[in-house]
Amino acid sequence: MAAEVEVTRAQALAWRMSRQQLAPVGTAAAEDVVRRLTAVPAQSDVELAIRSRQQTSRPGEVAQAVADGRILRTFAFRGAVHLLTPEDGGTYLALRAAGRQWELPSWQEYYRLAPEDWPDFRTAVLEALDDHPLTPGELGAALAAGSRYGHLRPIFDADPWALLKALAWQGDLAFGPPRDGRPTFRPLSRNPRWAGVPELADAGPRAIEAYVRAYGPTTPDHLQYWLGAGLSAGRKRIQTWLDDLSGRLAPVVVDGTASFVLAEDVGELAGTGPTDTVRLLPAYDQWVLGPGTADPDVVPPAHRSLVSRGANIVVAGGVVVGTWSTSDDDLNLALFADVTRPASDALDEGIARLVSLLDRPLRTTVTVG
Repeated sequence: MAAEVEVTRAQALAWRMSRQQLAPVGTAAAEDVVRRLTAVPAQSDVELAIRSRQQTSRPGEVAQAVADGRILRTFAFRGAVHLLTPEDGGTYLALRAAGRQWELPSWQEYYRLAPEDWPDFRTAVLEALDDHPLTPGELGAALAAGSRYGHLRPIFDADPWALLKALAWQGDLAFGPPRDGRPTFRPLSRNPRWAGVPELADAGPRAIEAYVRAYGPTTPDHLQYWLGAGLSAGRKRIQTWLDDLSGRLAPVVVDGTASFVLAEDVGELAGTGPTDTVRLLPAYDQWVLGPGTADPDVVPPAHRSLVSRGANIVVAGGVVVGTWSTSDDDLNLALFADVTRPASDALDEGIARLVSLLDRPLRTTVTVG
């Protein structure tokens, strides 16, 4: 690694805001925003999360990108549904699949599928999905048409999610368009943008580079949160990949904390000044989920539970300083009393940007407490 550079936390967060296309707001298409963030959780308001990072956008653009296959909707971090890109999504699926949960004795007993049965089972699933997307129940019925997998039909009818996750993590399927309010699944192989699932030894370093590029300056603990706890990559594997990337990473000290970024980004980071930019972001936005709500430099510890439970967030200079909500024609901001209040002009700009994205007039009320 190169010689250490010292920066302030305010500089680091300002640089991260620029990397995540929040300050300044970027010009990238929806799928490129997802790629930059590495993943966007479906439990968030994904349209608002992505459009908040675009200078120009339109309602429904994200849904259209999913329908077109430019964005995947599949099971990823913590087994939850996320938006990924077809070009890079396989990287994260490789890490998630590394545990090979389907080979556990409990899985073999419950699903009556031995490890050597999975290649044929996966082929049968792909053949069933070949013509058009199917609901879980329809997929179970198609598989049960042959005697070999008839025992799985009750599982597909009642609780198919663990089995579907295992298929998703191996790169076989992703969510298709919903039908009558029910989820469907379609084969990833039919998406011309799908780059496949790379070898684990290649996927690990790629995942680390992507994370550091978007969430740096960062630490091994942050990587353990995102790739370890999030994808079950394992601490030992993560450290091995970090060692492999030692020539690509550079140490920086952020207000006394040893951190690192990609070596190519050190100069830009060191030249970045603090920002007072305010952004009103949806609940579970990647701004807080990427480093984790336990990161006290992003989420004040006294307010972590509020953010973790799904409050929409007001971010000033990279720090969560309050929450927001809408009710009828009202926009209500509740700023925390124990943090520095954002500058009035920056707050007004952040509010105006949210109102333009929501595309309806809103009366704004700001309280502090």
